[in-house]
Amino acid sequence: MTPELHTARLRFRPYRPEDEDRFVTLLRDEEVCRWMGQDLVPEPEIRTLFRSILNEVYPQGLFDVWGLWLDGLYVGHAEVKKTGNVPGHELVTALVPGHWGRGLGREVVTGLLVHAADNLGLTEAWGMVGAENTASLAMCERLGFRHVRDVVGDDGTVTKMLVVPTVRGATSQLETPPRG
Repeated sequence: MTPELHTARLRFRPYRPEDEDRFVTLLRDEEVCRWMGQDLVPEPEIRTLFRSILNEVYPQGLFDVWGLWLDGLYVGHAEVKKTGNVPGHELVTALVPGHWGRGLGREVVTGLLVHAADNLGLTEAWGMVGAENTASLAMCERLGFRHVRDVVGDDGTVTKMLVVPTVRGATSQLETPPRG
């Protein structure tokens, strides 16, 4: 079951049905899609994806996925999942553009790395970042990610495959509220 997590400023909360419109708005944003390296897909497909998170991913425990909240405001999306893109678990993040440049990306990734180590037992995590996404690449470098290789898409776009070791016991970076 995806736990609720907290960092200094952010609340990582599993999605609820009432979050659907926020999720759709984020993933229908052209800039967000561009930097995530994905095509802008029709709204009905995103709604189907959201419902599959609620009806399949969570009940089957397939992977961890959250909405990100700052002072009660939806600011983005985060995942830790095993994918075919990398030989391990990949971190996936997307922030609402109005919240870019505030250090939230670093806080999200750090929170995911702590969760990956302390709660999932992972020793490393992977990221896929578009070669043109210089802000995210710089952040990843500051966090200790290492470039493994470039992945060239059918359309010629380049994505950087990155890996970083996780750190166990970094509970000062992440707080998991008691269950009860």
